[in-house]
Amino acid sequence: MSTLTTKHELTECDREPIHHIAAIQGFGGLFALTGDWVIAHRSTNCAEILGLEELPDVGDPVSEYLAPFALVAFKDALSRMSEDVTVERIFGLRLTHGGDLFDCAIHRSDRKVVIEFEPHAQDEYADHLALIGPVLSQLEPVRDLSALCKKAAKLVRNMLGYDRVMIYRFHRDESGEVIAEERREDLEPYLGLRYPRADIPQQARELFCRNRFRIIADMDAEPVPIEPARSMNDQPLDLSMSVLRSHSLMHVKYMRNMGVQASLAIAIVRHGRLWGLISCHHNTPKLPPYSLRTVAEMFSQMFSLMLDRILMDRSEQLRTRGQHLHDQLMLRLAGGTSLSESLPMLDEILQEVIPHDGASVFIEGKYRSRGEAPGEDEFTAISPALGSAPISTIIASSQLSEQIPAAGKFAEVAAGAIVLPISRSPRDYLVLWRKPLIQKVKWAGDPEKAIVPAGERLQPRSSFAAWEQAIEGRCEEWTEDELQIAEGIRVTLLEVILRMTDETARERARAQEQQELLIAELNHRVRNILNLIRSLVSQSQDEAMSVAEFTKIIGGRISALASAHDNITRENWSPAPLSNLFETEIGAYLNEKKERFQIDGQDVLIRPEAYTVLALVVHELVTNSAKYGSLCDRSGSLSVNLSTNQFGDLSIKWRERGGPPVKPPTRRGFGSTIIERSIPYELKGDAILRFKLTGLEADFTIPQRFIEILPTLESSSGADNGAGDSEYITVEFDGAMLPEHVLVVEDSMIIALDTEENLKRLGVKSVSVESSVEGALSSIGDRLPDFAIIDFNLGSESSEPVAKELERLGVRFVLATGYAEMADQIEQLGASALLRKPYGRSEIEELLSAGTVQ
Repeated sequence: MSTLTTKHELTECDREPIHHIAAIQGFGGLFALTGDWVIAHRSTNCAEILGLEELPDVGDPVSEYLAPFALVAFKDALSRMSEDVTVERIFGLRLTHGGDLFDCAIHRSDRKVVIEFEPHAQDEYADHLALIGPVLSQLEPVRDLSALCKKAAKLVRNMLGYDRVMIYRFHRDESGEVIAEERREDLEPYLGLRYPRADIPQQARELFCRNRFRIIADMDAEPVPIEPARSMNDQPLDLSMSVLRSHSLMHVKYMRNMGVQASLAIAIVRHGRLWGLISCHHNTPKLPPYSLRTVAEMFSQMFSLMLDRILMDRSEQLRTRGQHLHDQLMLRLAGGTSLSESLPMLDEILQEVIPHDGASVFIEGKYRSRGEAPGEDEFTAISPALGSAPISTIIASSQLSEQIPAAGKFAEVAAGAIVLPISRSPRDYLVLWRKPLIQKVKWAGDPEKAIVPAGERLQPRSSFAAWEQAIEGRCEEWTEDELQIAEGIRVTLLEVILRMTDETARERARAQEQQELLIAELNHRVRNILNLIRSLVSQSQDEAMSVAEFTKIIGGRISALASAHDNITRENWSPAPLSNLFETEIGAYLNEKKERFQIDGQDVLIRPEAYTVLALVVHELVTNSAKYGSLCDRSGSLSVNLSTNQFGDLSIKWRERGGPPVKPPTRRGFGSTIIERSIPYELKGDAILRFKLTGLEADFTIPQRFIEILPTLESSSGADNGAGDSEYITVEFDGAMLPEHVLVVEDSMIIALDTEENLKRLGVKSVSVESSVEGALSSIGDRLPDFAIIDFNLGSESSEPVAKELERLGVRFVLATGYAEMADQIEQLGASALLRKPYGRSEIEELLSAGTVQ
């Protein structure tokens, strides 16, 4: 919420198109050229400035008036431009044969090239360049914002010689304040004065963010027209990036009323927003040479860097202060005391960093207050309005009744507030209150006279003398530092709530306050997974000789990731046994020949951040063995030994024996790269492969930080083909008895289409696809399926009614789901098996054969 209500949004200056003014100041000239360097517009003083006998005609090639070497310089400057908002400068360029030297600015405007030129200050040019180093060096040691602004104002005045130089900073309500000033002694001081937001209209603020330098040499000088004022397609020439752009009538009147005859302004832009201005005023016409103005612009850029450094240092101090406050609160609230009961302690701690007159908490519908604060009924009256504010956003106001009229009932007690939402729904709050104060603000003239309603014409203010305004019914404004600390407090209190010992409160808090955090984390993980899959697809394409082979390769790798994800999420993203990983992967190839695989040694738990890495490595090893190694025939065997060394690191020894003779590969595919580089690259472990004639040998070392020790395994001659407590259920029909008609119930169109395509490729003649319970039941009524694959979660509804209807009709079906807990409901719903997502053709084929289904 804003701390100042704006009564009128549009000023007279906002209605004036200042960048389409079709005129320039007379101390220079302008050409606007088409893409083939033909004159589209020119200022009417071009001939006078350049010393030509006649004014160039629109439509003439500019080469008829400018020397070839000048055109070459302009074209070189254009080639250096990276953006349309770039202005290239050329100093001391001779534009005509035997003519004077000029300082030039070149930029693009829409599809035109704009060239501006003014006489070159040849005698002073070298002195201007020599100013850069000494002037900038005086800013470098300054570390205080106030001192930096004072120093900058003094340096700019010494450099440019204006009567008055001000550093002008914008407040949150877009009004401005003079925070530093250097002036002639006889001039009235403006330091500390506030200027209303209307003094700098919105379009001027936006223009300053693009073109950060603006000069007016003489307020009384007649503007020089640009002809034609509009192009052939009736568009005005956009002078947003112009150096010479003339000034608007409103601005001239405004400056004359201030007694200013010449001005120069340099925008201070931070993080893409207008932070303030370096504003220079002179009581007589004044035009510093272009080279000196350029030095001043470079100075402003250095000033902005120094300003950013100081503000970043302040932010770091605030962060440190906020961390200390966080630690204090966490320590004091560690016992599980509710926030309501902790209000006196909270009030005491927060008073040290955010001065306030009262505090209150509203948690789980209960209200408690302390100090100068509204009563329960008064707060309840404003809570609906607070609840309509954006989620997880601090509400800060120095006059709350402006935004919430009901707050007017207690405005004499508490006028302003910082409201910290510390839950999602229902809303809970911590509120810091401030009582009203009579404040004095010194404006440069009456601010109300800077704004008019639509339809009326503004007359610029004629007085800029200090005008003191008494503001009642408001509290002292909340500072940016206080708001930043308040945001840190909000985050801390969210963490406190999550750690409450009361189980009901903690679980509800996790579901409410942590939802945004969980969404962000989920978004992060999904992006990582999608990016990993995209990379797998991209890197796997060179290994396949056909689309079918590519599908098999990438499908296997994605299945390996899915299996790994199942293993680590089964216990809420906890470490999972490494043996499960081997058994899951190898079981898919060995089936009934489990005696060919042996794992022995000490099993370990692998942390989630390493588990998916190992899943891909093991998948590639097993796939390679099944294609070319000891598992590709009927005689080979495979053993894996697990052990830990003296440092606690895990050693994995992979040994293949009895398969075909092994030859080292002649090329390294993506699969080999995964095996050899994943563990060293991502886990900082070791991977060594030896292609022995008798079989592949591989040794891997996993650093201790990724493992947790389990009791020693007994040596086993085989593996359960699965992980953990997974079950395998036999489907009664085999490949020779394919169902003729299959029903697929799935709310994701892409998954449904893929399932339909896979079923048809496997030989199913008819497939009906539905995305809702109503559609599925209708399809069953039209034609009874022989078999069904149904997604349990259909977005806003579950497919339980479909499952019950299929069970009643005696139709075999499987549940497709990504939820691990659904395994407990297979029997209850009457399903034949659970088909875990993601699934593909091979998993569907198992369902339609005499194999097993996990």
